[in-house]
Amino acid sequence: MLVSGASDRPRTLEELLGPDLLPKLDRLDVMSRKVFAGKLPGERRSKRRGQSVEFEDYIQYAPGYDIRHIDWKVYARLDRLFVKIFQEEEDLALHIIVDASASMEAGRPNKLLFAQRVAMALGYIGIVNNNRVGLSVFGGSEIRRLAPARGRRNVQRLASFVLESIEPAAGPPGTGADFNEALRALAMASRGKGVNVLLSDFLIRDGYEEGLKYLAGARGHDTYCLQVLSPGEIDPSAEYDESFAGGFSGDLRLLDVETGSDAEVTVTAALIKRYRDRLESYCDALSVFCKAREMTHMVVRTDDRIDELLLRHLRRRGLLR
Repeated sequence: MLVSGASDRPRTLEELLGPDLLPKLDRLDVMSRKVFAGKLPGERRSKRRGQSVEFEDYIQYAPGYDIRHIDWKVYARLDRLFVKIFQEEEDLALHIIVDASASMEAGRPNKLLFAQRVAMALGYIGIVNNNRVGLSVFGGSEIRRLAPARGRRNVQRLASFVLESIEPAAGPPGTGADFNEALRALAMASRGKGVNVLLSDFLIRDGYEEGLKYLAGARGHDTYCLQVLSPGEIDPSAEYDESFAGGFSGDLRLLDVETGSDAEVTVTAALIKRYRDRLESYCDALSVFCKAREMTHMVVRTDDRIDELLLRHLRRRGLLR
């Protein structure tokens, strides 16, 4: 895979998402496979019985029930006391986590720019639907966090954070935040219940298992692991650069952008096939690992259209409706 920074990084919300996408996002909302108890009245149905929003059923009166909810019309007809029960509506929290490590600043189209756009789109959907939306970015020397916010008035605040904080990790190889330690810190700081969305390539030299175990241990959260890969990572034979007149083959010196280590390899059709098989096995193992911990794993390509990803694939997997 060729390291390829995004030369023209977006500077405004409109450049980031484009004018045609925003109206489509207004028709979507974040959802969860679970029912959550929030802190404020919002947009989510709770199984907890409450005093607001929508009538659900009657139950026979018993000592201790609030007599204000007795239906006296039913009593007049049946000469028995029944109490109205209601379904309470509550809010949902969305926490978006973006891996901005050095390996994400690669690919054509660029992986980090793609993750930036998806994060903004999901955050926009959540925030305009009055859900609590927070965002965290790791990969540099520290974890950058946007405190949870709700309401359309905070869209620009979210956009400013996405544009300014989701950027390539700075510093020499080996100095970025550790994937597993970052997820441990974020899981430990997690409060309440909601939905976690993690955007990463999951190409972690020391393994991703410990970090994902911490996220899975954050009880009361649905967690979606979106594995962002470029077309050239999925199939190196499709990688192209003007400097490779004969294609991606022959004797090459490859550099690990995260550790600084290098290796000399001879790229052949057989080696590329072995690579594709290894990558497929790696992604399958990640999917199995996530499924065993009730997390959802998806591979997303950076040449996917954002609207297709949101309107079709993420709706099908239950994150959006």
